[in-house]
Amino acid sequence: MTRRRPVPGPRSGAFVAVVLAVLTPTVTACGGDEETRDYSVPDTLCGVRVDAEELTPFLPPGKKLSVKPKVRPTSIWCDVAVDGKLAVRTVQKWWQGGVDTAYFLRSQTLERVEKTADEGRYVYSDWQAFGKTEGCVDEKYEQELYTGIQAYGSDHRDADAMKRLIVSFTKEVEKSDECDEGAS
Repeated sequence: MTRRRPVPGPRSGAFVAVVLAVLTPTVTACGGDEETRDYSVPDTLCGVRVDAEELTPFLPPGKKLSVKPKVRPTSIWCDVAVDGKLAVRTVQKWWQGGVDTAYFLRSQTLERVEKTADEGRYVYSDWQAFGKTEGCVDEKYEQELYTGIQAYGSDHRDADAMKRLIVSFTKEVEKSDECDEGAS
């Protein structure tokens, strides 16, 4: 299925809810009180593989995890909620070609994000990160595919883990159908 991307920006799209099965609880400590994570941590988010071990610390304790994609002509947002509260959001977004990741991230956050890797291809902080794919180009609309991960609902802060997450997530997006659709 080929989607057309006339211009970047918000568009209406399909909403699909995927609720993951509750498995064996994992115990975590928080401020001296024991809280449990009574859900399994997924290894894919809206069809893109993620490192569940790296993602886990950014997810709060709770009973139920749900993953809800928001698919639009220029983007795929993937909201991960724990007990109904947004915990993590990933994004794949077609954006103006020929610009750097720092330019893209300004459309995604008002927070300062100053750490960079791979000559600015990845820009990250201790709770959010953004990347630029290689080879995912829509020449007709002069757009490139960018990625992002934001851990809104977590007190956990770890810049190195965020860097590893965005690098692996971006590489998986490069292998996806979304990247291929830009070439059509």
